[in-house]
Amino acid sequence: MVFYVPDEELNKLVDTLQESMDLRYKQVLLEVSSPDFVVSSFLKKAEKKFKTEEETPVEKLIDETKRYIKLDYSKIILTSIAGIIALTGLFMNNVTVIIGAMLLSPLLGPIYAFAVNTAVGKIKYAFRSLANLLVLVLIAILFSCLITLVISAFANLALTPEILTRMDSSYINIFTAILLGFASMFAFSKGIPESTAGVAIAAALLPPAVVVGIMLVKNFWETLSPLILMFENIVGLMVGGLVATLVLNIGPRRYYEKVVAKKFIARTLWFLVSLIVILFFLSTFSK
Repeated sequence: MVFYVPDEELNKLVDTLQESMDLRYKQVLLEVSSPDFVVSSFLKKAEKKFKTEEETPVEKLIDETKRYIKLDYSKIILTSIAGIIALTGLFMNNVTVIIGAMLLSPLLGPIYAFAVNTAVGKIKYAFRSLANLLVLVLIAILFSCLITLVISAFANLALTPEILTRMDSSYINIFTAILLGFASMFAFSKGIPESTAGVAIAAALLPPAVVVGIMLVKNFWETLSPLILMFENIVGLMVGGLVATLVLNIGPRRYYEKVVAKKFIARTLWFLVSLIVILFFLSTFSK
């Protein structure tokens, strides 16, 4: 059977069909696709009648996270190049170059994958996404540290204002990161291009990570401040992304899966909020 429905009614139709279909059998499947165009006077009337806000089906959101669950060489190479460009921009005190690095950075994907997989109760994939994010951030720190070490042997590198601004952590940074995480998750669910929201995520993660690498060489004892800022942003982005999934009602369709997902989200949020409190006190005492 083939159904043509307005995008706004797709989620309701999928819920209704899944209640009537026994998907345990391999012969039974539910396929969703978008035709190039449909000529139908009835469909036009239906679109006018049921004109509501379009929702992206949760299955599509889950499918889009699959490319971020595995860590491949392309993401590692892009993160390395973005880190080097950001390092250059920081030492040149050039905001334009730093923004260019953010455009290359693939740090949004793991945050998005973590939020979606946590919302639907896919615990293994959520942790794998988080691990990938930490590996990419570590790569940015490592490359910036090595390059700073090499250049410092031949030239005297000064700490520019762009570097110093990434060494001051406060509760405002946490609040901003939560808003960024919420906005990015909202943008993804509405089909806004990844690069648009990705720049905001990279702005919160990439420069502080690069500054951590710089300070490991320039002044090891001052590394704690940018490190705290980096983790404040990571945790804030995760909290914002999870809150967005709750507001947007992103979750599994089956009842027992919803129960598991809600418990996992609640525990994760409590843990993240606890981390925010700890990071806040660390930033206060480190000044």
